[in-house]
Amino acid sequence: MSKSDTTEQQGLSTAPREESPDDPVIGGPALGVVGWIRWFWRQLTSMRVALILLFLLSLGAIPGSLIPQTSADELKVQQFKAAHETLTPLYEKLQLFDVYSSVWFSAIYILLFVSLIGCIVPRSWQFVGQLRGRPPGAPKRLDRLPASTTWRTETDPEQVREAALALLKGRRFRAHVVGDAVAAEKGYLREAGNLLFHVALIVMLVAFAWGQLMKSEGGKLVVEGGGFSNTLTQYDDFKSGSLFGVEDLPAFGFKLDSFTGTYEQSGPQRGTPRTFEAAVTYYEAGGPDRKAVIRVNEPLKVGGSKVYLIAHGYAPVVTVRDGRGKVVSRQAVPLLPIDNNITSTGAIKVMDGYRDRNGKKEQLGFQAFFVPTFAGAGKGTMFSQFPALDFPVMALTGFHGDLRVNSGLPQNVYQLDTSKMKQFAVTGGTGKANRLLPGETMTLPDGAGSITFEKEIKEWASFQVSQQPGNGLALAGAIAAISGLAGSLFIQRRRVWARAVRGADGVTVVEMAGLGRSESAKLPEELAELAVTLNAQAPTAPEPAEEPAEAGEADK
Repeated sequence: MSKSDTTEQQGLSTAPREESPDDPVIGGPALGVVGWIRWFWRQLTSMRVALILLFLLSLGAIPGSLIPQTSADELKVQQFKAAHETLTPLYEKLQLFDVYSSVWFSAIYILLFVSLIGCIVPRSWQFVGQLRGRPPGAPKRLDRLPASTTWRTETDPEQVREAALALLKGRRFRAHVVGDAVAAEKGYLREAGNLLFHVALIVMLVAFAWGQLMKSEGGKLVVEGGGFSNTLTQYDDFKSGSLFGVEDLPAFGFKLDSFTGTYEQSGPQRGTPRTFEAAVTYYEAGGPDRKAVIRVNEPLKVGGSKVYLIAHGYAPVVTVRDGRGKVVSRQAVPLLPIDNNITSTGAIKVMDGYRDRNGKKEQLGFQAFFVPTFAGAGKGTMFSQFPALDFPVMALTGFHGDLRVNSGLPQNVYQLDTSKMKQFAVTGGTGKANRLLPGETMTLPDGAGSITFEKEIKEWASFQVSQQPGNGLALAGAIAAISGLAGSLFIQRRRVWARAVRGADGVTVVEMAGLGRSESAKLPEELAELAVTLNAQAPTAPEPAEEPAEAGEADK
C-alpha cells in the first residue's frame, strides 16, 4: 500500500487521533498563552456563555431572597444564626448572608457584563454594515423559493420594475433595481431589537452596580411632635454603598405633626388597617416649610431622597417622681409591636436626676407591656384584641440600680439590662408588676417614688429614608429590554424580489418571490398582497389564441 493511500485512509478513519503536544489543533501547549487567551475570549463572548451566566446570576439571587441578608436586616440575620447553629458556619463560608456583595456573585456579575459587551460590539458593527449595504440581487430561479408567483403582462419591463420599486418603497422596504429585477428587504428592526435588548441588559447591570455603590438607606422612629434632620447621627440605623460619603446626604428635615390609623371594625377582616397616614411638615435647605402626607407606598420625595412610611406604634406618656414627689422624668416612650393587634413591649429608663430616699444617685428602669385594647382579664394574662386605642392597659415591672448605659457596650433602647439592678417588690398585681389604666399611678416601695401612666398616649411612625440613584436608569433599561425583546420576537426579517423580462413572444414575464430569515405564514400572505397590487398596475395579458391545426394533420 502506498504512502498516499495510507494517508487517505487515516484521513477517512473514524478512530480517535492520538494527541501530541506538537499538534497545533489538539495539543494544548501548542496554542500558547495568546492562543489560550483568544480561545477563552471567544468562549466568554459567545451567546451561549452569556445565557449561561445570566441563568447563573438568576440562580445566585435565589439565596438572597430566601436567606436573611445583613445589608437588609441584621437583626433577622442574628435570629437566623441563633436558630440554625449547624447551618450558620456553612452559610458564612459561602457568604450566603451577603449574597449580593459576595465574591462569587460579583464574579458572575462581572463576567456577564464583559460577555454582553463582547457579544454586542461585533454584532453592532455587523448590523451597521448591513444598514449601509443594499439587498442582494435576485436569485436565478425565483420559482424555487418558498413563496413565489408569476404572470404575463403587456406592460414594458421597465415600467413594471419602476412600479415594483415604488410599491416596495411605499411599504417601507429598502429597495433598488439590480439588473432585470427589483431587490427589497424589510425587518431590520428585528436585529435592532435584539441589540437593544442586550444593550438594555448592560444598562440594567450598570444601574444595579451604580445603585449599590452610591445608595444610602436609613431608618428613623419619630414620635408625634418630634422631628428628624437628615444627618448621620439622627438615624436609628444606617447603611450605604462603598462610594457613598456622609457629605452626599441631602440637607432636609421634617416634623411628624400627627399620625392617623384606622382599622376594619367588624367582619372577617376585623383589625385590618384601612388608613395609615403621617402628616408632616418638611423643609429643604434654604426653603420654606411645606405640608405633606406620607402614606404606605406613597413616599415623600425631597432632596433626591424618598421617605417611606414603614411602621407604626404607640408611645405612652409616663411621669416618674422620686420619693419627695419631684418629677425626674416625663417622656413619651415608644413601644415596639409584637403582633398585628399592636401588643407592644419596651423599656422606660431614667438615667439622670433620680435619688433614692437617702439622697443617693441611682438609676431606674421599667419593663413595659402595653395593649391598646385589653383582653385576658381573669385569665392571668393580658393581650390586645384590637389595634385601636379602645381600652389601653400597661403593665410595668420596676428595677433600680445601674442601667449600664455607661459600660461602653452598645445597648438596645427597647430592652433593659437588669444584670446590675434589683427588682422592686410592689403591692398589688403580681407583687412584681402592676397593670395601670391611663391616669393611674404605681407607687414604688420604701418611699422610692412613683410612676404615672398619663392619659395622653402618643403615636409614633417609623420612616425609611432611601436614596437610590440607579432606579431611574434601571427602569429605563427594563422598558428598553422589553421593547427590544418584543421587536426581536414579532418582527420578521424578509426579502422580496420582483423580476420583469420580455419573453420570446414579446410579452413581459413578471416573477415575484419572497424569502424570510425564519419561517412565517405571513410571508406568503404579504407576497400575495404585493403581487395583487402590482398586478393592478401591470395587468395579466390575455392568453394567446391556439393556432388551427393543418388540413393534412386533421385528415389523419
